[in-house]
Amino acid sequence: MDSISKTNRLRWNDLARANVEYSCPFLDFTVEDAGRYVYHHGVLKDVAGMQVLCLASGGGQDSVAFGLLGAEVTVFDLSDVQLERDRQAALHHGLQTETIQGDMRDLSVFSADRFDIVWQMYSINFIPSVQPIIAEVQRVLKPGGVYFLQFANPFSIAIDEEKWDGKAYPLNSLYIDGEDLSGRFPGWDVKQPDGSTVKCLSPHEYRHNLGTVINCMVGNGFIILGLWEREEKEEQPLPGTREHFTKVIPPWFSTFWRLKK
Repeated sequence: MDSISKTNRLRWNDLARANVEYSCPFLDFTVEDAGRYVYHHGVLKDVAGMQVLCLASGGGQDSVAFGLLGAEVTVFDLSDVQLERDRQAALHHGLQTETIQGDMRDLSVFSADRFDIVWQMYSINFIPSVQPIIAEVQRVLKPGGVYFLQFANPFSIAIDEEKWDGKAYPLNSLYIDGEDLSGRFPGWDVKQPDGSTVKCLSPHEYRHNLGTVINCMVGNGFIILGLWEREEKEEQPLPGTREHFTKVIPPWFSTFWRLKK
């Protein structure tokens, strides 16, 4: 585990203790909820009995959804607290979930061709290069297997959503692949149930240019099945708010890929 991973482990532990939204387990989820969560893109149909790797996707959310649908779930995550949330959720729902701590760039704990599905919510932007992780996914995924990958829109990730000037959110930085943004965005404000916020230091978070991600996926034998932009549902959000910012520019892409047989 290098210095980047050590820092991100500590900072994600702090974020999870502050109950950032990605660390709040789905304790009230039903099978119907799980179906809507996993199947709503129309790519996956029936995951019962499949070997699923929730990659850098701890927090007791994705593991619950797949577990309730009958999949055999393994969660691999850097954060101790995130993995504890998965164990908490598994106990709550009576699920059998394997949890393993590690750096997503090194999946050597798994044999080749182990998984039918690799499911990776927003996490690949916390490593400086996408190549190691995509190559590792290619190795552990069965030929013909499906890889769900969510990643930041590289045009939005470096814009400060709090800098609304009355007309626009200024795009004022160079489009640099692999740029560590934690220096320009040093803290996360995590909202609490009482309306207050807890300030946490930012983990290392990197911009990955769109061509870099797509070309790396193709170069590792993946065929794209679909791409979806995050869409804000509120029709007329107030300018300067998070809802307005995400209505102006989608903050991330959700993609499905199939590994060539």
